[in-house]
Amino acid sequence: MKYSKFLGVMLVLVLTLAACAPAATEVPTTMPPTEPPATEMPTEAPVAETATGEAPAETPTGGAPVTGPATVEVSESAEFGPILVDAEGMSLYLFTNDTQNSGTSTCVDDCLANWPPLLTDGDPVAGEGVDETLLGTITRDDGTTQVTYNGWPLYYFADDTAPGDTNGQGVGDVWFLVTPAGEAVP
Repeated sequence: MKYSKFLGVMLVLVLTLAACAPAATEVPTTMPPTEPPATEMPTEAPVAETATGEAPAETPTGGAPVTGPATVEVSESAEFGPILVDAEGMSLYLFTNDTQNSGTSTCVDDCLANWPPLLTDGDPVAGEGVDETLLGTITRDDGTTQVTYNGWPLYYFADDTAPGDTNGQGVGDVWFLVTPAGEAVP
């Protein structure tokens, strides 16, 4: 009797479990195709070469690649009057912590993230309204050539994002737009 009671309980358990089990799903007889294993990507992008077979010029911090002579022009700012700009109309600045006519730039390391230099490959070009005799260059510590005007190294401001922006004027009371005479805009 004990044995039949045991079998009865077991039968109830099996039936209960079978009723609670999820419905059977059909198992595919073929497996879907798998993707081929991914190949490793190179850690460094290859450097493109120019038409002459040389690597392109260095890219200044925050600036565009230097591919030829920089052009300095004069633009009329509604707020500040005539100021120096590059060929794309981006405002140019001088840094009063530099020493005029010293042949060096004191904006290095972290400073360059906000104030990239105006670099040139070859002699800079004077646009309309620019005194060609005031244009010059210095060689930076990294070997790049920075444009100067009236002895002041020229820089961009990283927060100027469009031609005509003058957001760097007066920053820290040491960064100033540049007049066509080569002086700081007051």
